[in-house]
Amino acid sequence: MASHSDTLVVFFGATAGANGGKLGSDERELILLVWQIVDLHENKVGKLQQTLVQPDSVDLSEQCKEETGLTVEELCKAEPLESVLQQFHQSVSAEVKSLGRSSYTLCVDGPLLIRQVLHPEASKKNLVLPECFYTFVDLKKEFHKCCPNAGLVKDLTLPSMLDYVCIPAVVEQEAGLREVKNMVLLMLHLLAEPYNHKFSTFETVNYKFESGACKTEAVDSETVIRARGLPWQSSDQDIARFFKGLNIAKGGVALCLNAQGRRNGEALVRFINSEHRDMALDRHKHHMGNRYIEVYKATGEEFLKIAGGTSNEVAQFLSKENQVIIRMRGLPFTATPQDVLGFLGPESPVTDGMEGLLFVKYPDGRPTGDAFVLFACEEYAQNALKKHKQILGKRYIELFRSTAAEVQQVLNRYMSTPLISTLPPPPPMVSVPVLATPPFITSGSTRDCIRLRGLPYTAAIEDILEFMGEHTIDIKPHGVHMVLNQQGRPSGDAFIQMKSADRAFMVAQKCHKKMMKDRYVEVFQCSTEEMSFVLMGGTLNRSGLSPPPCKLPCLSPPTYAAFPATPAMLPTEAALYQPPLLATPRTPQAPTHSPAHALAYYSPQLYMNMNMSYTTYYPSPPVSPSTVSYFAAPPGSVAAAVAAQSAPALLPPQPGALVRMQGLPYNAGVKDILSFFQGYQYMPEDYSSLVGVSEQGRSLIQPKEWLCL
Repeated sequence: MASHSDTLVVFFGATAGANGGKLGSDERELILLVWQIVDLHENKVGKLQQTLVQPDSVDLSEQCKEETGLTVEELCKAEPLESVLQQFHQSVSAEVKSLGRSSYTLCVDGPLLIRQVLHPEASKKNLVLPECFYTFVDLKKEFHKCCPNAGLVKDLTLPSMLDYVCIPAVVEQEAGLREVKNMVLLMLHLLAEPYNHKFSTFETVNYKFESGACKTEAVDSETVIRARGLPWQSSDQDIARFFKGLNIAKGGVALCLNAQGRRNGEALVRFINSEHRDMALDRHKHHMGNRYIEVYKATGEEFLKIAGGTSNEVAQFLSKENQVIIRMRGLPFTATPQDVLGFLGPESPVTDGMEGLLFVKYPDGRPTGDAFVLFACEEYAQNALKKHKQILGKRYIELFRSTAAEVQQVLNRYMSTPLISTLPPPPPMVSVPVLATPPFITSGSTRDCIRLRGLPYTAAIEDILEFMGEHTIDIKPHGVHMVLNQQGRPSGDAFIQMKSADRAFMVAQKCHKKMMKDRYVEVFQCSTEEMSFVLMGGTLNRSGLSPPPCKLPCLSPPTYAAFPATPAMLPTEAALYQPPLLATPRTPQAPTHSPAHALAYYSPQLYMNMNMSYTTYYPSPPVSPSTVSYFAAPPGSVAAAVAAQSAPALLPPQPGALVRMQGLPYNAGVKDILSFFQGYQYMPEDYSSLVGVSEQGRSLIQPKEWLCL
């Protein structure tokens, strides 16, 4: 049997839009094919053939009309692409067989026709291309082997190559025929003396994308792109289909996740070399369905950050080749591997049974409700996806296609979550009484607060302080309150207590609709009472205040409360906070509070109605401009001093502080909580009166001393 190099088919095509070096960059359809067979063994040339292709849209660009001379009427009479490709394959196979050959290889003037036009268009139209279109010879690269001094491969053109070897170009009026004749002349010249060239380098187009784990080796930044604007349900195979014709490295598609672990419509794609990356960049704003996709350059570090993984458990899970990965979300925390296998059923068997399941857990072993499942084939995966939103236990389960990079991202994200928030280095020891005090919120209608609305969900306290700039010095100590939603995630709102109403008005005027990252933030002046309404579960609209929703018949008091204490010496701020903790350098000042106001918890009027529910929103731990991390409570000396300056208290004087516990089991009782705090002292005898369990499973308990941290 003769090898592919014995017979080449010189192949040329034109689209209804841009041609030449921009071929395929505008997503226009193929309208012209021209080819001619060259027998390399006998140096013979076959018959020159030409055919037109009818596009779905016959709108021709001015460049196309000028270069090809074709008209809309001619194209309307042509056959569609599927029929033309079948005729081409049958015609060429018959002619090759008549020459005594059994196979052939396409020869093109650059890879654009095959990689940027034919394969993408066939993929969009769901056409199955003959095998001959997955292997080809690039005439430019073959010429560069013979004439390395002719210039870079990407700069070579057919006229320049003919001119370099002193071959007069064919003058032909009809487009397509001219290019094929010149290509044949150049090929025959390379086959003859003095070159005696043999066409032995064949480029290939991958049949399908190979998924798998990404190795943590260095990744060349010249091979990586970022795709933006992807449909949220798109998988790695969908992205590979968008880049059909270009060879993506194994496991080279990494879907990006947002802070909540959900896909954000972006992906990093790694190609086998920079040439394929450059062609991918030419697909900027090409369409995936009805959406256009933006394509930008990216770095190898960005790709490894998303796709790289170090967990041995993940590596073992992904070590099985050619598996389809499905992500399950919303599993009951008590779900076992047998429960998941039973849920999927016999029609969608999991690869290697329980070994094909990977449960996502927190560092302490608690389940997150997520799991990844391996299937041996597409059919099994499709059967599993049919169970999307079906019930397991008392919960509906979401099923999505996933990728190896997403498995690594999710596992890395959860496993890197600290069990206890990292606190800054302890301040110098100060011999003053210790009192852990909750946030300082004074009740009243004075409009000395501001509300930030529309914050990015990733915004941290540092971002808010940077956003406020020079006005951070006017923030009250522990006066920054992030508003969280039911899941404990940022809601996009925050409240800040300023030192006076004038300062609050100035900040609202200067910072309103100022940009933070990619979003503008609205800043409104408000009162402490309005802030308390929102922090306790109500809503604050431009039309007025809305009370918290009514759900439960009885709930515990608010999470935070403040108690006055005995006077204590107030050390300077510099003594309490180390220099690395200061958000902006300024002269250390002791926080000042007016002796006229009293320390207060959230206004009692907010929960006079026992049917109110405070589960809609709740405040984060309060912080100050000098506090970079969250504190469970302000330093004891500051709390004691400020409490000492306050007016008559709203509650009887009591030493101690409230501790909020999150993540309690739903069936936890008082004995379980007291057992957890075994070894600590509690003030009242009736411990049951100290504990209040809210709808989210958060409890309040008042120990005598704070010794946990």
